[in-house]
Amino acid sequence: MVVVAGATVPRQTGDTTMFVLGILASFAAIAAMCWLLFNLAVFALPFLVGLHTGIWAYGTGAGWLGAILVGGFAAGLTLAIGQALIMLVRPLWARFVIALIFVVPAVLAGFYATLGITRTMMPSETWQMIFAVIGAGAVGVSAFLRIAGMAADSSDGSAAGA
Repeated sequence: MVVVAGATVPRQTGDTTMFVLGILASFAAIAAMCWLLFNLAVFALPFLVGLHTGIWAYGTGAGWLGAILVGGFAAGLTLAIGQALIMLVRPLWARFVIALIFVVPAVLAGFYATLGITRTMMPSETWQMIFAVIGAGAVGVSAFLRIAGMAADSSDGSAAGA
């Protein structure tokens, strides 16, 4: 208790603590979501293929279980085909094109995820777009480096065929 002009005023330390903890929790949540986004960006294309195939299967009367199974199979097949192409295709330009096919959906996912986060954090639409573009670039570079790492792991170390 603090005495001010003869009156006792209770301290409000609980409000300040909760305010600071709320800010720290928000930063932790944003960091966790960004980490998840960076790690899962490579799977944006297989996810979209699986999602749309599942929706198509559901629309043809497969039911929920059939749609989930068909969508999961399509997503796994897309990822497997992409990794097989990266391992088997030798020209560097073809590997680059395959990597771009996987990176473009990751860039779009990064853009819209960052835009969603910035819309809750700042009122200026200009700064929202600037941060969304920066986020899209960061997610795209991260996805490209992961895919390039898969291609480098599968290469035999020679530059022939490039």
